Amino acid sequence: MTVRPSQEEYAPYYETYIRLVPEGKIAEVLTRQLQYTADFFAAIPEERTLSRYAPGKWSVKEVLGHITDTERIMSYRLLCIARGDKTPLPGYDENEYIKGSSFDSIPLAELIGDFAAVRRSTLTLLRGLSEEAWSRKGIANNSELSARALAYITAGHELHHINIVKERYLVEQAE
Repeated sequence: MTVRPSQEEYAPYYETYIRLVPEGKIAEVLTRQLQYTADFFAAIPEERTLSRYAPGKWSVKEVLGHITDTERIMSYRLLCIARGDKTPLPGYDENEYIKGSSFDSIPLAELIGDFAAVRRSTLTLLRGLSEEAWSRKGIANNSELSARALAYITAGHELHHINIVKERYLVEQAE
């Protein structure tokens, strides 16, 4: 699938993510991101993975866990919508998901492996979609969106959080 979703395929909130996605076939973009994101997080020293850029903010490990959790949710939504399921899908509270997680106690390498497994699963799902399935729409979190938009949201959400880690977690603090 190479056609970007139109603005009628998602709620305005998701534009933040979709505009970050580079041109090209979305499955290829997601495939490239798999290696890039795994390498990006693997290069962060383990002792820095519990750092937070401000009180109450997530750790680096929690950011990676959040990226993975969100991809699981978006992939499930994509599956349901692509298959024509008209059941409205619920939203989720990412902060509650983090509170209910144990990401900080899991070695970074395991979190990276989990992310990679989820991404490979997403890519398998995308390979089996027909042109018609990409365009199907459904309701998730009280908003209409297409299967295509969900693939782009997944890619853009990941890029958004990598940018945050680069800008807020990995900058050296001025003395």
